[in-house]
Amino acid sequence: MLYRSRRLEALLGGPLDAVTYADLAALANNPEAAEAEDLDYKRELLAADDKGKEELAKDVAAFANHIGGIIVVGMADTKGIPTKVMDSDVSDAHQRHLQQVVAHNTAPPVRFETRAVHNPATPGSGFLILAVQRSPQGPHAVTAPPTKPTEKALRYPRRAASKTDWLTETDVATAYHRRFSAAADRGQRLEDTERELLTGLPASNVAHLLVSVTPEVPGDMQITQASYTHHKNELLTTTSFLGEDEPLFTEVWIGSRRLIAQGGDPRGYWYNRCELHRDGSGGTAMRMGSRTETEQMVEFAYAEPDIVVYELLSALYLLGSHARDRAGATGTALIKAALVDAPHSHPQGPPTPNMRPLLPFRIDNVSPVSGRRVALSTQFCVYADSQAAALLDDLADGGTGLVQTASVLADELFHAFGIAEAAPVTRDGEIRSTAWSGDLKPRILQWAKTHGIAVLGE
Repeated sequence: MLYRSRRLEALLGGPLDAVTYADLAALANNPEAAEAEDLDYKRELLAADDKGKEELAKDVAAFANHIGGIIVVGMADTKGIPTKVMDSDVSDAHQRHLQQVVAHNTAPPVRFETRAVHNPATPGSGFLILAVQRSPQGPHAVTAPPTKPTEKALRYPRRAASKTDWLTETDVATAYHRRFSAAADRGQRLEDTERELLTGLPASNVAHLLVSVTPEVPGDMQITQASYTHHKNELLTTTSFLGEDEPLFTEVWIGSRRLIAQGGDPRGYWYNRCELHRDGSGGTAMRMGSRTETEQMVEFAYAEPDIVVYELLSALYLLGSHARDRAGATGTALIKAALVDAPHSHPQGPPTPNMRPLLPFRIDNVSPVSGRRVALSTQFCVYADSQAAALLDDLADGGTGLVQTASVLADELFHAFGIAEAAPVTRDGEIRSTAWSGDLKPRILQWAKTHGIAVLGE
């Protein structure tokens, strides 16, 4: 199935197309599986009379107008908590009927998927999953004749927590504006995201890796007091560097149509910042873990290839997860990565700060035997950038597709330093274990094993 959600996959034990009858039945009496903004339960879904058709159209349109979600048919609930399995009709004829009801009672028609999960003991009955993606054609109206008195000719539902709200006139106008503006140049949105990230960085004279992502089909992360508290706790407790146990961020606050998080000391050696926008766009800035050395009377800074790739992988995973799972964006995303010797060296960077002298920057190896630098770059580089497009699912799933995307971006960054390719990863989505060293090696190998990523050289 096309609809993906890390939260729901963690709850159900896997992607929707792999969920079993036992997996769904196990949700009964589990408070963690309560109805939410992306999950609803129905004892049955006949949609046979006017009221039933209106309810089905409303429920499906509400998900499409928000971040998407699933309806599990065949489960009774009490106050939103699933309580008892009540096998439902899962026949092809019934699925076609539901598709026709939604198509005839929403405008524009909402597209969704169905999947029958048969009870092994009684084939033909079981659970029916209705999976609805956030729709780029929104807002979707319910056109079924209202079964309750209303002054609205068209009614636009949107999922809110575990219930459905109706969009106001302002909400509808805003949604239409977003639909039409979504066709605008996403490349400009990418540049704007990067520029705004740079504007918020503290003064620094050390190398940074900047990564920006913008989905081609925008999402819509709601920012309310309740959602802010949830997202804040999530960002403060979720590890952002792959394979690490410690959270990356120590502060989270609200900015203009975005969440902003930072970790480390703005005046110190380690510092990270990210800006996560409502539409699923986002940017991260990470100070590079670099060393200094003097050669032929020239002092310079250098970073090891595996550190650059490690931070790139972590940033892509963080931003892809935000776009898909927090904002409900879908499809592909445009990505830009930039490696600069200091933020003010970026073409859109801040003014040059009055700080200690800026050191030239390069990428070099360190010998695991002697601990000394092994020249890799053929030249210093002030600013290097690369761009790619990738499926949001590939970034957020943290598997082979993520590594493939990082390889494309890293290779182009390394070219600016006279290096043919980024050795730690391959275009086939593999990890070269021999190109990783120190504390990073066991972390990345464990992460690769967990996510089914091939490792070369072991």
